[in-house]
Amino acid sequence: MRRLFLFLAAAAVALSLVSCGNGKAIKPRADHVIFIALDGWATQSFKDNVDNMPTVKMLMENGCYTMHKRSTMPSSSATNWATIFMGVPPEMHGYNAWNSREPAIDPYAVGKNGMPETVYTLLREQKPKAESVCIFNWDGIGYVVDSAAITYNHYDPGYHADDPDYTVGNYTRRNAIKYLSENKPTFFTFYIGDIDEVGHRCGWESEEYQQCLAATDAAIADIIQTLKDRKMYKNSIIVVSSDHGGKVKGHGGFTLTEMETPFVICGKNIAKRGEIPEFMMQYDVAATLAKALGLKIPDEWRGRPMPVFEE
Repeated sequence: MRRLFLFLAAAAVALSLVSCGNGKAIKPRADHVIFIALDGWATQSFKDNVDNMPTVKMLMENGCYTMHKRSTMPSSSATNWATIFMGVPPEMHGYNAWNSREPAIDPYAVGKNGMPETVYTLLREQKPKAESVCIFNWDGIGYVVDSAAITYNHYDPGYHADDPDYTVGNYTRRNAIKYLSENKPTFFTFYIGDIDEVGHRCGWESEEYQQCLAATDAAIADIIQTLKDRKMYKNSIIVVSSDHGGKVKGHGGFTLTEMETPFVICGKNIAKRGEIPEFMMQYDVAATLAKALGLKIPDEWRGRPMPVFEE
C-alpha cells in the first residue's frame, strides 16, 4: 500500500509539470520574472550610445539580447503593448491604434475576463497562487494587461516636465521599490513611459532623449538593487524591452527606425550568449515571458520563446 501511495504521489507531481500537447515537463526557470517595459526605447537611438545605460549594458553582457526585435504595424503604443502581453498580432487581438482601449474588431478569442489571454491571464489560470504585479505611468497599459487577472495593478502619474523635483519614473519607481521591499512577486512589470514622452517633446535624436535614457537606466538600477537587497536577484529573470522606436518627434509609421527596438534578458537559467542572431517579433516577448514563468503557451499564440534559456 505504501509503495502504491508513493507511486501515485510521484505520478501526480509529474503530471502537474507536464505541458498538455507536447508531453514535456515545464517548470519556471526562476522564482521571479521582472519585466521592465520602456515605452519608445528605440534601437537606432540607443545602439550607438549604449554607455548611457550601464545597467542595461551589464544585463546585455551577462545574458542575451537583440537590437532588431520588430514591432507590429503600425508602430504605435497600445497596438504593440497588446501584442507584447497577448502573444498575437493586432489582426488577432484587434487593438489597432495609439490609445486603443478595446478591440476594433472581434478578437480571435476572449477569456472569462472578456479579452484575449495575456501572460497575466495564463499565470492566474495555471498558477492561481502566484503573485503578479503591474505598475505603470501611462494609463493605456491598464487596458491591455487583463487587469482582473493581476494581484496588484497600479497606475501612477506619468511624465512631469513642470515638476522641478521630477526624475524618470519618479512616482512609479517609488511605488515599485516599495512593493518589492515588502513582497516577492512571481511576475512583476515595471512600465516607464518617459522615454516616449521626451521623444515626442524633444525628438528621438535629441540630447534630451539621451539624458532620459541615462535617467531611465538609473531607475532600472534602483529596481535591481532592491532585488539584491531582498535576496531575489539571483533567483530572478530580468527582461527589458519596448513597444516601438521613433524618429524626429513621432512614430507610428513603417520605417525600421520606428519599428526596431532592443530586447534584453538576463538572470537565472538564461544563457550568456550576448547578441543573438535569431529574428524576433513583438509577439515573441509574451512567449518568452511565459516560458520563463513555466506556463503552457496557447496553441493560438503566434509568439515562440526565444532560444535564450540554458537547456
